[in-house]
Amino acid sequence: MWSQVYDPFGNMLVSASVAVIPVVVLLASIGLFEVRAHIAALLGLTAALLVAIFAYGMPVQMAGMAAVYGAAFGFLPIGWIILNVIFLYRLANEKGEFDVLQKSIGAISNDRRLQLLFVAFSFGAFFEGAAGFGTPVAVTAAMLIGLGFPPLAASGLSLIANTAPVAFGALGTPLVALAAVTGLDLYELSATVGRQLAPFAIIVPFWLLWAFVGFRKMIEVWPPVLVAGVSFAIPQYLVSNFHGPWLVNVVASVVSMAALALFLRVWSPAVPMTEVPNASVSDMPTKSPATSHSSAVVLRAWTPWIILAVFVFLWGTPQVRAALDGLWIQKIPVGGLHELVQKMPPVVASPRAEAAIFNVNLLSATGTGILLSGIISGLFLGYSVPELLRMYAKTIYVVRYSLLTISCMMAIGFITRYSGSDATLGLMLAQTGWAYPFFGTLIGWLGVALTGSDTSSNVLFGGLQRITAEQLGINPVLMAAANSAGGVMGKMIDAQSIVVASTATKWYGHEGQILRFVFFHSLALATLVGLLVMGQAYLWPFKLLAP
Repeated sequence: MWSQVYDPFGNMLVSASVAVIPVVVLLASIGLFEVRAHIAALLGLTAALLVAIFAYGMPVQMAGMAAVYGAAFGFLPIGWIILNVIFLYRLANEKGEFDVLQKSIGAISNDRRLQLLFVAFSFGAFFEGAAGFGTPVAVTAAMLIGLGFPPLAASGLSLIANTAPVAFGALGTPLVALAAVTGLDLYELSATVGRQLAPFAIIVPFWLLWAFVGFRKMIEVWPPVLVAGVSFAIPQYLVSNFHGPWLVNVVASVVSMAALALFLRVWSPAVPMTEVPNASVSDMPTKSPATSHSSAVVLRAWTPWIILAVFVFLWGTPQVRAALDGLWIQKIPVGGLHELVQKMPPVVASPRAEAAIFNVNLLSATGTGILLSGIISGLFLGYSVPELLRMYAKTIYVVRYSLLTISCMMAIGFITRYSGSDATLGLMLAQTGWAYPFFGTLIGWLGVALTGSDTSSNVLFGGLQRITAEQLGINPVLMAAANSAGGVMGKMIDAQSIVVASTATKWYGHEGQILRFVFFHSLALATLVGLLVMGQAYLWPFKLLAP
């Protein structure tokens, strides 16, 4: 048994400076030095191993097995989702269905701003609610490329849009995990997060279009933007407060899509924006001449994505997952790591051994549902079985570096988790006294930026949030919820999501540009969440927020 040490240098500032080295190496390599993502990930992985072994004293075998565990998790479930989403996209694209899809969305509105709003915000939230783990970014970025958006816009804007629904994730998973690690009431957590994020469900659509076209062009279409945001925020608030976290995103996204589509039947901008601003000719996908299509042709183009939505939703339901796991699942304890690393106070209330079990749940993995939807869609579109096999082999070749990158990045996250270096960063922020509600929110932001998952951030820092809040006399429900709400803004800058976006848009090698595009938006929105939590803590009694 090896016990984690969170201040190996006897000075929290020095320890935190060392702990952040792998993150700095990774992000600086991508964002500043334009190193290709898989090389940057290998550099970050090397730095993480060195810090864990030489600074934190983690046994070499444990550090190595943590890296192996993380790399395996990077492929299943995350890489498995990306591989199969890109497979489906390529199947539809090869048959020219994206051109039809573009025109059908153009029938809702030919304005690029409103197409972005519908696809990235409203439609993307459905995939977050049904699957999570990078699915919404992969799907919406691929769809935006098919609609004629250039790679940087498709990647960066998909990342910005995928914020408001992240705290509730796939069928409430992040909050279920948060309740489990903190011992706090799940319904209180759900209600509090719903209150914290409802304003941002309205802000984010405006922010999204502001990032896309600037303030003046955004104001020109403020009515549908407000409709999309309010029709998402109200169901999000009501379901999270009076039902629970499970169906928040699914209900809110469906209401938002329906409300936006209906509103656009009676409203249109005075001057539609039919071209993407600041896009060079070389950036733009080739578009075929404008033609009208019958309802049957449009339905055919949408069918693969309808099939995908159905399969993703089914695979996200606990009953289907349980049934598939009942058919076959392997739970493999990671040798040399499982229950050999001990978390220590104040990160947890009492010493606790960390589990390290790799779930080989190939049948119930979301990526498997996406693969099945791809196969069915391919057969529907007229592919033969040999053609599907050839297309799948080509897809594997296309995403090979992305899969390597994601595995290396998850290896970094698992090393920092099991070495305790990520907890060092959280403890550093936890020493901010009266300002803790603000900086505690940034702990959630940092956690998602490091791990790529609001669920993982909640598991990592949920206990710390409760303990610190109780020590400072702050309501622990407020700070545990703030961990999840603040984390949503870190989703757009985590390296895993950026690689997912670059892969979906076939813009691999430009991850640095994507990171620079979204970083300001991520930090600014996280700051606003932190200020809201400060207000909840001090400007009005938190008890008034109780259900």
